[in-house]
Amino acid sequence: MATVGFIGLGNVGSKLAGTLVRSGTPTVVLDRNPGAMTPLVAAGASAVDSPVELARACDVVITCLPSPAVVAEVMESHEGVLAGLGAGDIWVEMSTTDAGEVLRLGALVAERGAAAADCPVSGGCHRAATGNISIFAGCDRSTFEQLLPLLAILGRRVLHTGELGSASKLKVVTNYLATANLLAVTEALASCAKVGLDLGIAYEAIAASSGTSFVHETESQVILNGSRDINFTMDLVKKDVGLFIAMAQEAGMELELASLVAGVFDDGIDRYGPREWSPNIIRRLEDEYGIEVLAPGFPPEMVDEEPEELGGEIVVRR
Repeated sequence: MATVGFIGLGNVGSKLAGTLVRSGTPTVVLDRNPGAMTPLVAAGASAVDSPVELARACDVVITCLPSPAVVAEVMESHEGVLAGLGAGDIWVEMSTTDAGEVLRLGALVAERGAAAADCPVSGGCHRAATGNISIFAGCDRSTFEQLLPLLAILGRRVLHTGELGSASKLKVVTNYLATANLLAVTEALASCAKVGLDLGIAYEAIAASSGTSFVHETESQVILNGSRDINFTMDLVKKDVGLFIAMAQEAGMELELASLVAGVFDDGIDRYGPREWSPNIIRRLEDEYGIEVLAPGFPPEMVDEEPEELGGEIVVRR
């Protein structure tokens, strides 16, 4: 069995790495915060002190980091991943990042005789925790087939998106759609509150209708609880929407709605800070109209109640 190294144990990375350890996969972990490694080591992972040490010890190196700049540092520094990669190794980029950076770093990986894949995830931290998240995989087909048994442990639905970089492009598309939907959901719930509707009934009405969505069925619940804790912050939304807008602009497109979405979150960050939970963007409407968008009976965070199962490849219609 291949030894897997995992760098980046944040909100998503810690849960993905935990799935690997729980599955019995030999796992080596690394994070700037030593405390993030402690529970994984207690569960059976090994820890190292540098990216190069991790790369030398592992057949597959996964990075799951907050920005392209951090990924570049981890990969290219004097004691970075690139210095430790060898022929036949695979670098798997699971961050939400810029496709151009993936291609640039992928070329450097190839110079070491290793392969590269961008494999961002989608579906929320609660599904990352149970191995039921969705995974996009951008790489050549032979690399994908090598990775599929590992990706099937980490996620329930695995889609081969094509060449390296394609998965990162699709990831920012889906994150943009989720963000646009979040803003629509906050306006809908705030309007229900303002006109005096029962918000518990409003939630169920939307969930049972053509207006429902994954975002409504998850983020609306933590909005109504008041925790607004979806394990995703406003600065990350700004980064992801910015990557989507940059991708479109590079293709010669100027997108009206995307610019509005970005502007709303810029204002939210100015008001509430970059590390505020993203669903708390609804506070703009609560503050403006003197309302509280709250209802009893909703959970403070999402928990995946699906059984943990091995995943499989999504078959694309042709």
